[in-house]
Amino acid sequence: MTKILLVDDEPDIVEFLKYNLELNHFEVIVGYDGLQALTKLSENPDLIILDIMMPHLDGYEVYAKIRQHEKFREVPIIFLTAKSGETDEIKGLELGASDFVQKPISPKKLLARVNANLRKKPGDFQESSMKKLEVGPIVIDKEKYLVSINNQETIFPRKEFSLLFFLAQNPGRVYSRDELLKEVWGDGVFVVDRTIDVHIRKIREKLGEYAHMLETIKGVGYKFKSAE
Repeated sequence: MTKILLVDDEPDIVEFLKYNLELNHFEVIVGYDGLQALTKLSENPDLIILDIMMPHLDGYEVYAKIRQHEKFREVPIIFLTAKSGETDEIKGLELGASDFVQKPISPKKLLARVNANLRKKPGDFQESSMKKLEVGPIVIDKEKYLVSINNQETIFPRKEFSLLFFLAQNPGRVYSRDELLKEVWGDGVFVVDRTIDVHIRKIREKLGEYAHMLETIKGVGYKFKSAE
């Protein structure tokens, strides 16, 4: 049975969401603050639903600590937020969050996003059997989920890795933001319009002197260039 770690400091919300998730045949592990979230990792959840505003450690701090564990680097993490606007979502996206659900929470919407993120496993973003790409000094290894630049390994969060791999395996082809969202995030996952731009910026920062290999086509989208 698929395990979900659900963490929120409001017991009523936890009980309500736990009930609806269990109705849909998920095993639900619960926590009520940031520290409990970290201790519950020992139960090996397949997906984590994490409130942002919590005592002891907020959701962003918990997220960062979770991703320090290699075992949990690819586990989907969905943030719950009571705040409106894009600020929280942009911050979470920059960290590498999988998705956002805003309070008050619709159980149907949450279930749709849970299912979409569970379906979108690493490697599902493309159909080819290609396991490794080498473009000049950049090596992208899908099996090990590693990127090496000039023989130096660089950690890319899940979505950044998926986006880089997808573009790099289709060099020269321009993709719109909508196309990239569909290919990498999949159907049924709803994120803000700036999602792709935020991830492209973070990828370029990690590529350093090779950032120019991700080219912006004004008014259209992005493409990956071959090494010169």
